[in-house]
Amino acid sequence: MRFLTLVAVFLAFLTGLAQAGPDIWRNEWPRTNFAINSVDNWSEILDGGPPRDGIPAISDPRFLRARNETRINEAEPVMTVEIGKATPRAYPIRYLTYHEIINDIVGGIPIAVTFCPLCNSGITFDRRTAKGTLSFGVSGKLRHSDMVMYDRETESWWQQATGEAIVGDLTGARLRMLPGWMESWGQFRARNPDGLVMAQPGFSRHYGRNPYAGYDSRNRPMFFSGEMPPHGISPLARVVRVGRRAWPLSRIRVQGGLQEAGVSISWEAGQASALDNAVIARGRDVGTVRVRDSRGRDVVHDVMFAFAFHAFWPDGIWMVGR
Repeated sequence: MRFLTLVAVFLAFLTGLAQAGPDIWRNEWPRTNFAINSVDNWSEILDGGPPRDGIPAISDPRFLRARNETRINEAEPVMTVEIGKATPRAYPIRYLTYHEIINDIVGGIPIAVTFCPLCNSGITFDRRTAKGTLSFGVSGKLRHSDMVMYDRETESWWQQATGEAIVGDLTGARLRMLPGWMESWGQFRARNPDGLVMAQPGFSRHYGRNPYAGYDSRNRPMFFSGEMPPHGISPLARVVRVGRRAWPLSRIRVQGGLQEAGVSISWEAGQASALDNAVIARGRDVGTVRVRDSRGRDVVHDVMFAFAFHAFWPDGIWMVGR
């Protein structure tokens, strides 16, 4: 995560506004082709504090059986990946908070499990592209408060929320998103007692702590100066994004789930917010969402903050009900 106090982060934000642009980044990124990009305004991309790889992505993570894991509280969130007949895997948010990207291989498929704390966006990508299999790191840059990833092969920059390359030789390429979801550790373990859970990385970090205590109760997001979402929706309210549609989580929670636009969205209590209390396990209960199609198959989705959905899908459809 970004090891700064809120005051220092705000100062870094002001500095980024004044200095954003390729001219100041070329020394750090000599292999990135800035001449090819899809960025309308370079001031949208800011330095988030830590430099390139200052937030170290993980490759080749270690795992242990779910029944043998004792560090993680029942309510703590994990990102779940189930691919084919491969043993289900859980990637705890307590680790993703400090690493943001996990490069792994599941069922023979190279994947990147990603989590951007500032947008609450958790997405799993297939790392295979037309240009070969990529591995990803954290650039230290933010766009609309969302993590900008980079691939180590071409050093192109990728938007985490959309999976699209926005700067460099691979600009315009898109990563395939894989079905996955965030749930509580207790929910994963109850369903998969013989499943695998990522083991604690060998870094000196305060795993289990939330560096942004109270963040998802703020009036405005950090590192963001864009338009706020419509319909009176709080910018840091969670929404369930499926394609270009967004359902307010509050609506899903009140209704206990719903069926609309060809998908079934369920909600179950028991998952702590990773961005509330200073101790992740003590975060308020935001519940677990699953999205399935008419045949019961898991559907690609993201539970992200409303401001980020509006920033990346300004013409998106808001499923606010009647």
